[in-house]
Order: sequence, then C-alpha cells, then structure tokens
Amino acid sequence: MSRLWVSALLPLGLIAAPASANTVEPPAPVKALTTDAIAPDLTSEGTQVLDLEEERNRRMTIPVTIGGSGPFDFLIDTGSQATAVTHQIDRGLALPRLGLATVVGMASRREVEVVEVNDLVVGTHTIHNITAPVLNRDHLGADGIIGLDSLQDFRVLIDFRKETITLEDVTKKMSRRGFEIIVRARQKLGQLLITDAMVEGVRATVIIDTGAQASLGNLALQERIRARRRAEVLTMDVNGVTMTGDLAYVRSLEIEGLALRNVPLTFADAPAFEALGLKDQPVLSIGMQHLKMFDRVAIDFGSQRILFDVPRDVARAMRRVNQSNYVTPRIR
Repeated sequence: MSRLWVSALLPLGLIAAPASANTVEPPAPVKALTTDAIAPDLTSEGTQVLDLEEERNRRMTIPVTIGGSGPFDFLIDTGSQATAVTHQIDRGLALPRLGLATVVGMASRREVEVVEVNDLVVGTHTIHNITAPVLNRDHLGADGIIGLDSLQDFRVLIDFRKETITLEDVTKKMSRRGFEIIVRARQKLGQLLITDAMVEGVRATVIIDTGAQASLGNLALQERIRARRRAEVLTMDVNGVTMTGDLAYVRSLEIEGLALRNVPLTFADAPAFEALGLKDQPVLSIGMQHLKMFDRVAIDFGSQRILFDVPRDVARAMRRVNQSNYVTPRIR
C-alpha cells in the first residue's frame, strides 16, 4: 500500500490569543553576487495566467476541468505530495478505482481510496495518469488539490497584487525580472526545502505551503527556541482530524537576509513532517497567512529556486542598504 502526504490545513479556532503584529525588516548588509531574478515570460505560448479565487480560509483556488467536465475549484498546494479529488467529483465522473493508500495529513494518517485521473486541464496544460486520493470536500475547503506530483514540470508564480497565478512549462525560456529575495532550495520527495533559514538564531528547514492558511512549526523547533505558548489553536487536516497546537510569537524569522519580526507560529507534532524525515530537525511550513505579506511568490521546480517579491517600501529600504554598502541581496 502506498503512502501519500497531503498537508492542506484549515484553521478552526483560537483560544485566548493576545494581539500582536508581525513586521518586515530589510536585510542586514551582506556580500553577495549580482544577478537578476527569474520570472515567467507572459508572452510565451507555454504560459497560462489564471485568475485566483479566495476561498473561506483565505487560500487561493483556480478553475480546472477533468475529462471535459467542470470547472472545479482546486487548490495549488505546494505542501502536498499528491493531487487529490473530492468524493463529489469521484461520484460525478465515475473515476477508475486503483485501490487504497495511506494519506498522511498534518494531524493524522488515514487509509483512503485512490482513483485514476486523466485529462486534468489547468489553463492550457493537460495532466494525465494521476493517482489521486479521494477526500472529503469539507475537509479540503475546495473541490480538489493540485499537488507536487502535478507541478514538477511547472514554474508557479502567485501574484497577490493582481490575484493571479501563472503556470509555465519549465522547458520554456524565461525572462528576467527583479525579485529581491532568491533562494536555492533542496529537493526531497518532490518538495522544495529551504535549508538555511534562521528562527531566533536556530537554523531551520522551511517548506512553502500554499495549501495551508496557517504557518506551522514542529516540536523540535519549539524546543530549540524555547517558544512559550500564548494560546491554543485548533486546526483540521485533510482527513478531518483536529489537532491542538501551541500558538507562540517568534521574535525573528530570517530567510536570505530578510527578517520577519513577531511572527505568530503554531507548533504541533505533525505526521507530515515525519513523512519527510524531518521530525527531529527544526522545521516550519509557511502558509498563506505569511506568504501574503509578499507581493509575489514564485516557485521554480526546474531550477529549484523560490523567489520573493517584497512590498515596495521594504524593497526601497533594501536598495538603500545595498547601495550604501555596495552589495546586492544575497543569492545562493
């Protein structure tokens, strides 16, 4: 029996949470190389720009069709190994059965049916031969998930200002645009991992999880930084299992010189981190609540890079720091 992780996570409630605001600071001066960031060529025939819709938990969905039926609202989930469909789609389209698989959610493991999905169309792109677990729509908050198994041949650019998502074939030549932060990631089981982030001075692995609303750290990270619980948070994973986590405010989170201050994180013992072999290492997944602090986020599976476009006022501050010290933002 195969095992798949699907990490979409829905917030359910917050108990006794104090008010606090997270802030963005420009990076400290660092010596670095000069290079242009990479962005999709919007004029290319291989590029498709899709409108985003915001579902109830402030994550983004896009329209897809399956075998000519639809459109259906799917999440682009860079934290999920598997593309998934709901029971409603499975029943409506009578998808071929493939057996059973264990779905590893953020709070649980559960055996579910898997089906074969063909002719899944996203914009101008058609994806075939997908082995998809069948899940409950109430637990997903959408009609389905486009996971890492369907994203490996794409560059994904989420533009929060325009509320669009761009998918581009990785074989297409890319134009160059100016992103302030470019991170080279390490690939593991299809997932891109940022391995040199710093949380209160502790080195941690970061996962960009577009399918989750909240950002989540594991217990190893909580113990290393001695984060004190400020409240309890209830969340529900894709299997419908609820999880109680500790909400704490992290004093600093640094990625490639960009510093976030007073960052609210939920800490919990999540099976999905164990599935990646990261249970005993400090790790956190960054969900939409913090990704939306950026103007744009790009995930390039071909070059294994993750790019961040910061708001203009922060970008101006970064340029002033860089010009005064004759350096540019650090690129790895």
